[in-house]
Amino acid sequence: MPDEPIHRPSPERLLEQVEEQERKTRRGRLKIFLGYASGVGKSFQMLDEGRRRRERNREDVVVGAVQPHYPPEVEQLLRRHEIIPPLKINGEDVIDVDTILRRHPEVVLIDGLAYNNPPASRSAKRWQDVKELLEGGISVITSVNLRHIEECQDEVERITGKRSRQTLPKSFLEEADDIVIVDAPADASLKRVNGEPVSTDALQVEEHKLSRLREMALLIAAEVVDRQLESYLRVHGIEQVWGMQERVLVCITPRSDAARILESGRRNAERFHGELFAVYVKQSSLSKEDEAILERNLDQARELGAEVKLLKGDPVDAIIQFSRDRGVTQIFVGHSLKKGWWRRFWGNTVDRLIRSAEGIDVIVYPLAPHS
Repeated sequence: MPDEPIHRPSPERLLEQVEEQERKTRRGRLKIFLGYASGVGKSFQMLDEGRRRRERNREDVVVGAVQPHYPPEVEQLLRRHEIIPPLKINGEDVIDVDTILRRHPEVVLIDGLAYNNPPASRSAKRWQDVKELLEGGISVITSVNLRHIEECQDEVERITGKRSRQTLPKSFLEEADDIVIVDAPADASLKRVNGEPVSTDALQVEEHKLSRLREMALLIAAEVVDRQLESYLRVHGIEQVWGMQERVLVCITPRSDAARILESGRRNAERFHGELFAVYVKQSSLSKEDEAILERNLDQARELGAEVKLLKGDPVDAIIQFSRDRGVTQIFVGHSLKKGWWRRFWGNTVDRLIRSAEGIDVIVYPLAPHS
């Protein structure tokens, strides 16, 4: 029996492996606590992680940056740490990078990762200071809120109506060796809005918003892990046999919350390196208002890179046939809980779609309260 051929890595692959190993040996490790909203406890978890490392593992841990205000339990935890005093530039606190590099602890805790530094600072952004500490061989544990990630700004603004001026690129998160979603209930966010107690109806709206933000944070974390796996497979010359098999279909109607559903569909398609489709099954007797909304929804699908198709016939039969022809693996559809003719028509359609979509995951999104 002839010997099997030996697959030796190319010189380029070997060089990439050596450079990656050297980078990991020289560079500190980065751990990020990602919160989906304010009040979930990411600062507490970051500081508590530092405490455990110091007390149990005897690691040399210091605090390099804090936020201006903390609740009492976080203040109490902070007092148990050695703090490197910040520099004052134009009255603002800035990480004292030089002092930390000279002190050279094993781990430094940096809160408020997305903060902007004032003019005349060595770096424009706090995350850039963190990058310098990592390159100096110091491990960093830090925290950031979902709304500060540049690529998430538009979607977060659609959900919350707010946009942050302090941001960092998602590519920096992808450099993390470890990313942790802080998934505790956002008690502070749920109890009050703009400092005022909320009604039951307002509470439900807030819970809905937080649910959408939590989903975004989970997908971001999953994307970071996927990128890490891709990098490992590439550097080690392992053929990637997964990917490009997920095909996501978003069903568009004039009454669907298209922005939210399309964005979720796009994230899922990107996460699994798949394809995104958007379909509308032609209906008669649409009002001018519904036609205008529908056209805006379809335009948004095109802007997100979806392949848009107009179908004819029975909605369920048309959607299922298209899905079978294109190998769709996930169908995203909105479903209104309101009463009325649209609820009766589309509600029955969704029920039939779920029953007919054997082997295809159907994800049903309740429409926003105003839909």
